[in-house]
Amino acid sequence: MDHSAASSGSVPRKATRREWIGLGVIALPCLLYSMDLTVLNLAVPAIMADLNPSATQLLWIVDIYGFMIAGMLITMGTLGDRIGRRKLLMIGAFAFGLASILAAFSTSAEMLIVARAILGLSAATLAPSTLSLISNMFPDPKERTFAIGVWISSFSAGGAIGPVIGGILLTWFWWGSVFLIAVPVMVVLLIVAPFLLPEYRDENAGRIDLVSVALSLATIYGIKHAASYAFDGEAAIAILGGLAIGFVFVLRQSRLATPLIDLSLFKSLKFSASLGINTLGFFAAFGIFLLTAQYLQLVLGLSPLAAGLWGAPSSIGFIVGSLLSPKLLAAMRPGYVMAGGYALTAVSFVVMPQAAAAGSLYLLVVSHLLMSFGLAPIFTLSTDLIIGTVPPERAGTAAGLSETSAEFGGALGIAILGSIVTALYAGSMVAFDGSGLAADALANARATIGGAVAEAVEVGGATGELLLDAARTAYADAFYVVTLVCAVVSLLAAVVSLLVLGRIKPDAGDTSDAKECGAEAMAP
Repeated sequence: MDHSAASSGSVPRKATRREWIGLGVIALPCLLYSMDLTVLNLAVPAIMADLNPSATQLLWIVDIYGFMIAGMLITMGTLGDRIGRRKLLMIGAFAFGLASILAAFSTSAEMLIVARAILGLSAATLAPSTLSLISNMFPDPKERTFAIGVWISSFSAGGAIGPVIGGILLTWFWWGSVFLIAVPVMVVLLIVAPFLLPEYRDENAGRIDLVSVALSLATIYGIKHAASYAFDGEAAIAILGGLAIGFVFVLRQSRLATPLIDLSLFKSLKFSASLGINTLGFFAAFGIFLLTAQYLQLVLGLSPLAAGLWGAPSSIGFIVGSLLSPKLLAAMRPGYVMAGGYALTAVSFVVMPQAAAAGSLYLLVVSHLLMSFGLAPIFTLSTDLIIGTVPPERAGTAAGLSETSAEFGGALGIAILGSIVTALYAGSMVAFDGSGLAADALANARATIGGAVAEAVEVGGATGELLLDAARTAYADAFYVVTLVCAVVSLLAAVVSLLVLGRIKPDAGDTSDAKECGAEAMAP
């Protein structure tokens, strides 16, 4: 593998036809990766009705996928540098296909949680492998930015296709069918990848430190526990425990000859700030996508297919925004583009609750289009800054960190915003007297809106209508609050983008940051 062009300051080589075709191959797992998330959002009501999970189990079903990815992305990115990025991609694709079959035929909430955890572990190999391959296949900065835009667009396309396919499957088949769509995609990837994707690895990479892997997972688990429950003494202990384990993890990395994370990468302002900005964007996006899918079905009463069709247009904003990112970057600095994107995103979160209060599907679609168009260049440029800052041999590690920030932010968004909605909903439902309902039915209705809808259908009549009205009002009020929380987060991210990245000029092929990171890593 020749890194001389990247490291010597000479003009980077242009990508050939093989690289551009390979980019299409790389888009396959990304497409599936996103589809798996969106179809699950639509399947949640059916899963609740069939498996009857508790509120805590439902949170685990939804977000353990993202948390397993967040906990293992760094490990898998580093592993790809060592054993080969194409090889790791194919291993992950094979495991993802098998885990999808297990999830599809789950017979209990516990079994589905385990299957989703395995899916998350497998998916953790896909994103860093594909992103680090892009880094090596497209050394030219302008081509790399465009390729990353295509890469992110493939996620958006999956988000658009997923609800439609998922809605069709949920209309005619059982909820497990939404997982089986992964199998043929992974089969295609396994067939064509050896012919179209080159192999890259760091020949000088050391071994994986298993203690560091365990510490990273323990850190994620501590934060997961705190985010999934009400804030009490147990949650406080979980937060402190997670922070303490995280401190030990970082301390260990500073003392290892071949650390799981090269801490010298964080000395680059572009690298560190881009990771934080990426995290905030995914925090808002993932949480809102899940809550909106439930709102469309459980509050507005849409079918899974109708909910999928109404949610699909937002992906257009992501695709257009991602592909326009290179043009925006040519006109202004990255910090200005990101700040503008977050300002537009904040506006969308102000419009969203107004649309929900008015019951206007059209206005809700417009608000999601604004949000996706605002976030797309943020995700593209922050990813480009992260990957473009490091030397090529560290691309897998950087890709793992980039995807960790995305998945960790998204999982936190689902957990924290979902917990806020659950707490606000339960608080509002306390006022519902529950006349005509058994004690266990009332408790189920007060715990989640899915439980309330199920109990309303079961009891029927005037009591069922009163329960349904109360539950939908409580959920709509909670939805209003979390959109305002997301608006505040977006404005905060806009300020950070402007202040921290506003002075950074667009990358015109300068690799000084990459050189500095590489030199720092080789220093004794």
